[in-house]
Amino acid sequence: MKLIIMTKSTFFVEEDKILTTLFEAGMDSLHLYKPGAEPVYSERLLTLLPDDYYRRITVHDHFYLKEEFKLKGIHLNDCRAKLPEGYRGNVSRTCHCTGELKDAKKRSDYVFLKTLFDSQSNPNDKATLDIEELRSAARQGLIDKRVYAMGGMNLDNISVVKDLGFGGVVICGDLWNRFNITSGLDYKELISHFEKLRKAVG
Repeated sequence: MKLIIMTKSTFFVEEDKILTTLFEAGMDSLHLYKPGAEPVYSERLLTLLPDDYYRRITVHDHFYLKEEFKLKGIHLNDCRAKLPEGYRGNVSRTCHCTGELKDAKKRSDYVFLKTLFDSQSNPNDKATLDIEELRSAARQGLIDKRVYAMGGMNLDNISVVKDLGFGGVVICGDLWNRFNITSGLDYKELISHFEKLRKAVG
């Protein structure tokens, strides 16, 4: 299974150092998700990261960053959204129900399916999919290696989605909740947890 790390939705002081350390520890795919933020802040964060890692980063907004920094690709948060005019390159999308998967997969390199479990980073983001619906989608071949589980994913439930045939997991709160962005300086626990997540996805 693939392991995708989603950034916190807000910027914070130690973020570039933590992201660089995560890349050094083997992070293969980072989704840069900063809803509502001015593009200059994303630009600044990217310039603070070693450019060797740009090809592992996908952006959710300000798609011009993909070309400017030679990033991996872009992500559309609505599976029905159209690609930017003239765009060529890697694209992923978010689906909010299993019925959207078939069409979205045809137009994407991979897709996220949310929300599987109650979010750990957004208390208002509750699970919208039940296990029986997911099993049915798996039997129909809708869930496969190009569908990644999102929403409340953590070390304890990775095995559940692995058994369902998902190709990967999207981790956010389970990782970032291990670091206090207002006063934290030591992020060893966060890196240690990332290594456990890598092992769990196998």
